[in-house]
Amino acid sequence: MRLIIAEKHSVARAIAQAIGGGTEQDGHIRCKDNIVTWAQGHLVDLMPPDEYQDGRWKRWDLASLPIDPHPGWRWKLSSADGAARQYRIIDRLIHSGQCDSIVNACDPDREGEAIFRRIVMHAHADCPVMRLWAPSLEGHAIRQALDSMKPASDYRGLADAADLRAKADWLIGMNATRAYSVLAGIHMSVGRVQTPTLWMVVDRDDRISRHVSEPYWIVRIPMGGWTLTGPRHTDRSDADTLANLFADGGEPVNIVDVEHTKRHEKPPRLYDLTALQQDMNSRYGMPASRTLDALQHLYENKLATYPRTDSRYITGADLDTLNRLLNGNWRVNGFINPEARTANPRAQLVVDDSKVAGHTAILPTENVNADILGALEDGERLVLIRIVARMWESVAEDAIHHIIRVTAHPAGHEDVLLTATMDTTVAQGWKAIGQQHEKSDGGNGGGRADDDGHSGMTDGFIPDAVVAGAVITTAGAAEIHEGSTKPPKPFTEASLLSAMEHASRYLEDKDLKAALDDDTSHSGGIGTPATRAGIIEQLLSNGYLERGGKTITSTSKGRILIDMVAPMHRDPATTARMEQALNQVEHGQLDPMQVLDQFRMEAARIPRQAQEIFRGNPDIASRLRATEEYGGCPKCGNPVIKRGKTWQCSTNRRSRDNSGTWTNTAGCGWTLWPVIAGRNLTDANVRSLLSEERIRLTGFRSKTGKKFSADLVADPERGAVLDFSGRRR
Repeated sequence: MRLIIAEKHSVARAIAQAIGGGTEQDGHIRCKDNIVTWAQGHLVDLMPPDEYQDGRWKRWDLASLPIDPHPGWRWKLSSADGAARQYRIIDRLIHSGQCDSIVNACDPDREGEAIFRRIVMHAHADCPVMRLWAPSLEGHAIRQALDSMKPASDYRGLADAADLRAKADWLIGMNATRAYSVLAGIHMSVGRVQTPTLWMVVDRDDRISRHVSEPYWIVRIPMGGWTLTGPRHTDRSDADTLANLFADGGEPVNIVDVEHTKRHEKPPRLYDLTALQQDMNSRYGMPASRTLDALQHLYENKLATYPRTDSRYITGADLDTLNRLLNGNWRVNGFINPEARTANPRAQLVVDDSKVAGHTAILPTENVNADILGALEDGERLVLIRIVARMWESVAEDAIHHIIRVTAHPAGHEDVLLTATMDTTVAQGWKAIGQQHEKSDGGNGGGRADDDGHSGMTDGFIPDAVVAGAVITTAGAAEIHEGSTKPPKPFTEASLLSAMEHASRYLEDKDLKAALDDDTSHSGGIGTPATRAGIIEQLLSNGYLERGGKTITSTSKGRILIDMVAPMHRDPATTARMEQALNQVEHGQLDPMQVLDQFRMEAARIPRQAQEIFRGNPDIASRLRATEEYGGCPKCGNPVIKRGKTWQCSTNRRSRDNSGTWTNTAGCGWTLWPVIAGRNLTDANVRSLLSEERIRLTGFRSKTGKKFSADLVADPERGAVLDFSGRRR
């Protein structure tokens, strides 16, 4: 009997269906000679510091730092609902005596490997283990993967990298968060990946705020249906001098050169996860986390291939599958402009075995057709349509442009250069494919705008009479257009994902930059395709970033955090080097123990670095507390701040005794807990409560689960209480 452990219930069902037959029992499915069971994400996690048995890390103070459990790392069952129960089911199946081998069918990536390895490690399993590596959950793909499994030992590097990533995050995160929180007097979240990501936004916002706009002037000369443009002038008098040469119409212009070029714009590559998230955010304003959720659901419903991929190509072995997807009209009507469909798809364009490390690019499955679109949630439908459209775009004809560039100068003024450019689309090619689903940008189809808002293309067509050596007269008086330099644009979620993926832009080390830019290494950037969206959401929920429409900017709290952390902990290069080391461990190029020792040494330096920063910047703590003030304390009037998930008076001081119990040691003691009658309070709720003393809220739940509304009233002794006197009947 073979025990197959999948990552999720839905994946386990898909595997059982592919095998054939089977009945679902308590936490598992029996089919033929297999038992298929499942995890629910991570069932086993690294134990937090305060749960280590000797109690040495219960107190948050500098004396207990640095924290380093090595070599005695401890693990515990996840506290997520149902996790312990599902683990016990798997543990019982492993030790039932019925199974002589185990199959790792968790997601084929670093996290999937971690989920499985922790389960069998915690259960002390000693059966032979094989690895299932299925590109999709279609029946034929699963059956093919079951027939071609490899021993788990072949994936030892992947497992080591997963283990190292978890321990590195624990060491850096726990030590940095505790050190900076203790010194600041409020909870601050510092992480190996999230803090460099925050720095990128803070740095962009800082450059925007420091930008000093400088005026410039451009002279435009009408030529009768097209326009010549002079150079950009930073001195208005220079622009006036040029414009005066063309104060009246009919002035001669010498055509120096006319260059005709045909430009082929090649089709875009297939999507990896990050590229899809960027596109969905740019086109529809969809957050990256929502795109991943939608894609994960499509994958689990056998409508898309594996989502968390960093490749934009397929292998030669996948070519037959792609050709079947492109055959017929099943994935045409309802997805793309049928008239733009290429007659001869160039499938070979997306094949490159050297650029597929584990997972191919994202594709629809053969289950996809227009009939299923109506059953999908809006976000899932948009994502699926875009995946199908990109499949067609990537194998379509080039978009072809005819570009004319004219160089001229005023008669008698050879030192003054005038230019004009016309870009005419000869063939739309791949660009026409997805047009029926694109949102209009309100433009006229012209070129990109310059800094002054004018199109870089001519307003009309450059006539055939414009040839080198010709002398042409102007059609009217020159006009002077004033513009000004613009600051960098704020990050959107799409551009922030791109910055995380291409972290080499922030590096000065040429060797590291080259390594990160190498597509074959798959080590570029900070975070991974699977984690980047979650990192952005975590920074938003912690109050370090905020959304404003499509833009993402830093908050005052986020900017102060960046000011207070050691430079290396906010430097993307540091995290990029760590990601590169993990990648090298995965591919057997570095010893995992040596890499762990490096992480441990880095963590050991954190407390000293934090103390040095606070000694040199004694006002940081007060600046941070100011960003956290929610209003006056109902009991004593001092500012209310947030510590962890609770709001409390800033005068409060608490300590934890050896039994793990927190007690107040100073201050008035006023505390407001985050959940009241089943309803989570928000920062906005608390600010309103403390300013108005009474607010009306919905979403409370009675002990029987019934929802109700009530007034929440600030209370000096109990934090806040419910008041029903104003309830409408």
